[in-house]
Amino acid sequence: MDLPELIADRARVEGELIMVDEFLNHRVEPAVIRSAGRDLAARFVADLPDVILTAEASGIPPALATAFELDVPVIYAKKYLGTGDRYSFAREVVSPTKGVEYRVEVARHVIPPGSRVLIIDDFLSGGRTAEALGEIVIESGGEVVGYGFVIEKAYAGGRDRLARHGWRIESIATVRSVDDGIAHIEAT
Repeated sequence: MDLPELIADRARVEGELIMVDEFLNHRVEPAVIRSAGRDLAARFVADLPDVILTAEASGIPPALATAFELDVPVIYAKKYLGTGDRYSFAREVVSPTKGVEYRVEVARHVIPPGSRVLIIDDFLSGGRTAEALGEIVIESGGEVVGYGFVIEKAYAGGRDRLARHGWRIESIATVRSVDDGIAHIEAT
């Protein structure tokens, strides 16, 4: 499946937002997500991840599809508004698209120290949530083997944020720019 072509044909552009909720992250089409999982798994199979980490909710389908291909478990960080006293690894994240601050949390017992963790998500934009997940992995005593995204907004700065940590980043489709309601996309 040619993801850039699918995005060009079926995504809606609303300002700087690329809306793929009709096939990727609200309504999830099996062929699309299966293809994304195969592609991401092929990029990281040699890294021998022990587990995949993502954030709820829209990261779960591509993470699960990738996990099926690699035959490893999936952990998803839960998102909460406000603080809590749960026994977890947690980070505060500000979402510029939603205009709220939330916490991403992973229960301490689900990432054993020494775990090789692959982080998968549907989008890389500003990279705040992805960075928080990587920091959680490091705090747990694990190792980030890389990041895989279905779609990356190259102009939003997320790649630079993650690259500062030395983390490997792969994306299936990259949106180079959005001009006059048209997304300029390429396969990566």
